[in-house]
Amino acid sequence: MKPEIDSTCFGSITVEGETYKYDILIRLNKQVEKREKELSKELYGTSHKISLKEAKYIYEEGTEKIIIGTGQTGFVKLSEEAENFFREKKCGVELFPTPWAIERWNELEGRITAMFHVTC
Repeated sequence: MKPEIDSTCFGSITVEGETYKYDILIRLNKQVEKREKELSKELYGTSHKISLKEAKYIYEEGTEKIIIGTGQTGFVKLSEEAENFFREKKCGVELFPTPWAIERWNELEGRITAMFHVTC
């Protein structure tokens, strides 16, 4: 059973009762870890555009779908290279503002991972 996300507000996300005050990844093995946003920031100067390098870090072999919470107001986007990478891996990607992405995450089953941005 994947971890249930309880809530989010600007600057934090709560998973199974534990609050994180940073962007997170949820892996196939159910582990929650801090997002390595520097992988995109070093290329674009912002963590609002996901680079190929970060896409490769997010993806795990066997992942069927990735849910991306794009921030409270939906600023995060995929770079063209990241989009192409996920397409080549035949891994579906769904991007929603983080509050909606949480709802989607909580309703889905299967081999799914997620990245949630918690600010704008």
